[in-house]
Amino acid sequence: MDANIQSHFVNLRGEDADSRHASYRHLMAVTDAPVDWASEVWDGLLVLLREGDNHQRAIAAQLLSNLAKSDSQRLLKDLDRLMVVTKDEKFVTARHSLQTLWRAAVADKALQTAVVDRLSKRFRECSTEKNGTLVRYDILEVFRKTYDVVKDDALKQVALALIESEDDLKYRKKYAGLWKDLVAKKRAAKV
Repeated sequence: MDANIQSHFVNLRGEDADSRHASYRHLMAVTDAPVDWASEVWDGLLVLLREGDNHQRAIAAQLLSNLAKSDSQRLLKDLDRLMVVTKDEKFVTARHSLQTLWRAAVADKALQTAVVDRLSKRFRECSTEKNGTLVRYDILEVFRKTYDVVKDDALKQVALALIESEDDLKYRKKYAGLWKDLVAKKRAAKV
C-alpha cells in the first residue's frame, strides 16, 4: 500500500471532519475495484467499527462492505461484526451501515447468501423498532441493488415474500415500489 493510501486511512481517525470526509470519498472510490492491500487495513477498520465515533463507525462499515470484492471470505467471517453497526445507537450510522451491504452481497454467492439471510431476519424482527419501517425499506433497497447486479431470481422472490408479509397496506405499497418494474414485467408476460 502506498503512502497516499496510508495517509487517507490515518485521516479517518482524525478530528477534522472535512479531511476525514475527503479521505472517505477517496478510499471508497479506490476500493470500487479489488485492491491488494485489504488485509493491511482490515483489522484497523474492525477496531474503528467498534471504537470509533458514529461517523467513523459508518465509514468503517462502508469501507468493509466495499472491500468485500478484495477479500470476500474475510468479510464472510467478520459479517456479524459488521451487522452490529446496522443496529447502532445513532440511527444515521445504523442506516448508512445497512445501506452499503449490497456492496458486500455482490462480491460472491456465499456472502450474498449470508447478507440476505441476516437481513431477512432483521426485516422480520425490526417491526417494533422506532424506525422499523425505514429499516425495512433500506433492507429491501439493499436486496434490489444486489438483484440489479447479480440478477438472482431467488433473491427477488425473498424480497417479494417479505413485502407480502407486511400487514400495513401503505407500507407494503411503498416497499413494493422498489420492485414494481419487475413485478409489472412479470404481469405483462402472463397476459
